[in-house]
Amino acid sequence: MSKRFSKIILGMILAGFVLMFAGVATATEPAETEAEAAHADNATFLSTEGAGKIGGAIGAGLVVMGGGAGIGRIGGSAVESMARQPEASGSISTAMIITAAMIEGVTLFGVVVGLLAAM
Repeated sequence: MSKRFSKIILGMILAGFVLMFAGVATATEPAETEAEAAHADNATFLSTEGAGKIGGAIGAGLVVMGGGAGIGRIGGSAVESMARQPEASGSISTAMIITAAMIEGVTLFGVVVGLLAAM
């Protein structure tokens, strides 16, 4: 992944957090009149429950991307090391499969927790 792409993704995540919590602060201020109270109800961009749902969905997505990147890196390194030492390919592939299964298990747990937070 290039540095430019990483900066764009990080900026998008930061903008998402700013947008999630921008309207929550206005909802806690007491309203003076009924007109201001009606305006305050419409002014909130995202409620606390909505922020939790979006946060859970974003978290589940980030977990999947991290797990995919980790398993891809393991696979690439294993293929490279098998190309350097073909006689050790059996032990390398066994270690690769075990490590990828562990990462997949943690990823599945993270997705389940994220989706439970989104419900």
